[in-house]
Amino acid sequence: MIPLNGLAPGKTIFRWKADRMFFEGFGNAGILDADLVAEAVVEKAGRKTDVDCSVSGTVTVQCDRCMDDLVLPVDTGISLAVRYGQETGEDEADGRETVHVQAGEHVLDMRQVIYDYVCLSLPMQKFHEEGGCNPDALAVLRGGISLHGQEEPASPFAALGGLFAGKAEDKE
Repeated sequence: MIPLNGLAPGKTIFRWKADRMFFEGFGNAGILDADLVAEAVVEKAGRKTDVDCSVSGTVTVQCDRCMDDLVLPVDTGISLAVRYGQETGEDEADGRETVHVQAGEHVLDMRQVIYDYVCLSLPMQKFHEEGGCNPDALAVLRGGISLHGQEEPASPFAALGGLFAGKAEDKE
C-alpha cells in the first residue's frame, strides 16, 4: 500500500516482501513458494505521481515435465502513472501504464499489480534445464508403463501391416 494522501513531494521508497502466503491470498496454487522483494520508488511532483516498482527474487513452481519443485528467478519492472479522480488525458509518453485512483481513495494498493507482473514474468512452460529433471519421472515418461509379465495387446492395425507388401511385388 502506498499512502497517496500526505505523500511528500520528491522521491519516497517503499519495500515489501512477497511469499507463499501472498500468492495464496490470490488463490494461486501454481506458485508453491516465493521469496520476492518489491521496491517502489514513488515520485510526486504536484498532482503528478509516478511509481517505478521492481520485483526480484525466486518463486517455486511445479516442473511441467517431471512434477518436481522448480525454482525460477523473477526480475521484473513496473512503471505506473497515477491519475486522480476524473482526470483525463493521453497516456504517458514515457511508456507508463496509467492507473486511475478514485477521488476518495487515499492509498494505492500495489498487491494486484505486483501479483500480475510476477505471474506474467513466468514462462508459459516451466521445466528444469537439460539434465535437471527427476530421472525416475523421465524414465516413466520415456518408457511408458510396463505391464510386468503381461503380453502386449495386439494392435488392431497389425493385420494391415502386409496389405501393401503384395502389391509392391506385383508392380515389379
